[in-house]
Amino acid sequence: MATLPEGVGLNVSLDYVEKPTNTFIIDWSARQISGMDSGLVAMRQAVEIILQNERFQWQIYSSNFGSELEDLIGEEYDYIVSELPRRIEEALSVDKRILSVENFVFSEPERENMSCQFEVVTVFGTLNKEVIW
Repeated sequence: MATLPEGVGLNVSLDYVEKPTNTFIIDWSARQISGMDSGLVAMRQAVEIILQNERFQWQIYSSNFGSELEDLIGEEYDYIVSELPRRIEEALSVDKRILSVENFVFSEPERENMSCQFEVVTVFGTLNKEVIW
């Protein structure tokens, strides 16, 4: 006696369908939503939000979301230059639309500020980004 009806097997194939990643675009100066986008504009906003939020600080985000940049403040220049690219790549790697992070260029340390410019290569194109602290 069969336990499953005839013709029903366990070899069911699933088809993965890529869906658009529509994002509400925020106009920070007007403090309002200015529309929706799923391309390079949405990626620019996603990268900014990931880098501006410290990992493990906000309960609304998973433990995989955000960056770990705050504890680099006050560290030696050489340590920051070696550690910052890894931390930025790690933070952005959770978004599958980001292909790579490249071309890190550091400014010479000044009295109060230091900056790092880099490129974020996405499926929609390349973004230029700068982190200042």
